[in-house]
Amino acid sequence: MRTGRWQSALLDPAAAGGWALAHYKQQFLGDANGVLFPREWLKRQDLRVLSEHGVGHFDGDAIYLLEVDAPERLEGCDWIGLRHFMLEADEDLFAMLGFASQIGTWARENRFCGSCGAPMQRMPRDRAMRCETCDIQRYPLLSPSMIVLVTRGDELLLARSPRFVPGMYSTLAGFCEPGESVEHCVAREVREEVGLEIGNIRYLGSQSWPFPHSLMLGFHADYVSGEIVMQPDEIEDARWFRIDELPRLPAGRSIARYLIDVFLARRAGLPDPVLPGGGH
Repeated sequence: MRTGRWQSALLDPAAAGGWALAHYKQQFLGDANGVLFPREWLKRQDLRVLSEHGVGHFDGDAIYLLEVDAPERLEGCDWIGLRHFMLEADEDLFAMLGFASQIGTWARENRFCGSCGAPMQRMPRDRAMRCETCDIQRYPLLSPSMIVLVTRGDELLLARSPRFVPGMYSTLAGFCEPGESVEHCVAREVREEVGLEIGNIRYLGSQSWPFPHSLMLGFHADYVSGEIVMQPDEIEDARWFRIDELPRLPAGRSIARYLIDVFLARRAGLPDPVLPGGGH
């Protein structure tokens, strides 16, 4: 469980009072005072609310989420993307918004049963949706994925996706497939994306990655053999970088940057940095 200003909890939407967030597809309504609004006031505004969820406590106050059907405009307010808060907000605020965004996405995508199409019913004492006809239950989705920094002496293997901002390189990542361990996923993804064989795979830590619902498991691994062969449509560029000639790197709060910073710190004989949101 997290400690600090933010604590997740299952709160009853029938209770009165508290503060509320308005969410639409990884965007939050905000004004000059932030993204938390008096709950009763926000519910009176011209927002088409699909569902309401009690998500936890921030600074001891009850927090509710309004999942809305469309990003309606309110005077003096704007819709702000979750990635902005990853870069700009304090860690507790981003943790709250990341959790709320995942709950909102789950609620939006599970309004109807995927088997029979009947409306899903909220379970009263658990964060889950249930189809009374099929007895299917749907909990918030969590997709395990791996992210790995491959190194060769003083060189780091970094790559670019076509979706990255110009000039930025990062570590390799991918989703786990059914039936495989995370370690097998690490080796498979490196082989598929850049054609290299790796070994000495070491787990470093994990981080919730709410874009929209990943749990990133971070690793270091050593290069064993092979030449870089980039996977078409997935890897725009991949190369070895010396520790004193690094390109533009990922955001400081990301686990990708943490993996890089840990390697650099250890090569310099410095203490390991702290993984944001990693609980250590």
